[in-house]
Amino acid sequence: MEEFEKRPVWLVLLVVLISAFIGTLVGAGIGALVGSFFYTGKDDFMMAAATSQFAPEMKTSLLVMQGVTALFGFLLVPFLVYKVLRHAGIKSYSTEKLSTILLLLTAFIMISFVIVDSAIIEWNKNIVFPDFLKSFETWARGYEERLETLTKMFTQFRSFGDFAITMLVVGVVAGVCEEFLFRGIIQRELHRGTNNIHVAIWVSAFLFSAIHMQFFGFVPRMLLGGLFGYLYYWSGNLLVPIFAHFFNNGFSVLMLYLYQQKIVTLDVEKEEAAPWYAIIVFTVIAAALLFLFRRKSDELKTSVS
Repeated sequence: MEEFEKRPVWLVLLVVLISAFIGTLVGAGIGALVGSFFYTGKDDFMMAAATSQFAPEMKTSLLVMQGVTALFGFLLVPFLVYKVLRHAGIKSYSTEKLSTILLLLTAFIMISFVIVDSAIIEWNKNIVFPDFLKSFETWARGYEERLETLTKMFTQFRSFGDFAITMLVVGVVAGVCEEFLFRGIIQRELHRGTNNIHVAIWVSAFLFSAIHMQFFGFVPRMLLGGLFGYLYYWSGNLLVPIFAHFFNNGFSVLMLYLYQQKIVTLDVEKEEAAPWYAIIVFTVIAAALLFLFRRKSDELKTSVS
């Protein structure tokens, strides 16, 4: 085991990131092949996907492609490579037992965070770049608009089956795969290398946000990644940030479905900030819940030991 501990952090991270890139390419190829079987359009699926000609008949195919790509790029290939480099099995990602009370606290934390984060989302979406970065801003906004078009297509539910597959890919697959790579591997390796958990958490959160290539949502996504990082560190169980990630994504998908079914009147697609007084109140609530979460995690670790 000592031999594995001596492997340089930079080397482990470099190899893992390269493997993730290769896994993403392989996954995209396999995903496109599998997704093409679900394509009902008349044009060639590969050509339509490559030229961003998004249409309703491409929805299931693109979701399948996205899910398979994430499985290979963020989970399967990095796991195998990391296991060889660090001799890390599944159990090493969760050193503490999972507690129902921690999951319940996590759910309330995420609900509070959504309200607080709404102000950051609105600010980041309307940020204006200086004149010397105008060309970048133009490109970034164009890219953002294409992603918004794709997102709107994913979240137009023509049936319960549409809702179910979107929840599976956007909620479950994204939650498991992204948390495995960014918190389970990158954050843990950075902590091993820097011996500073805060540096490890925020660098991982930065990379987590950067990989999404959405500059007008960069800050709120980085804060979300930071939150996931602390939940993982305090709980010692990767299932906690996975649940938090799933809850965050799944809650949005569920609310959109209920809104389209006219069951609720709240439209989460508007991305408007909550009232200032609600943000203040829920900031205090979120802080209190995080304090309680950390204290409960420490108590559970002490009781086990």
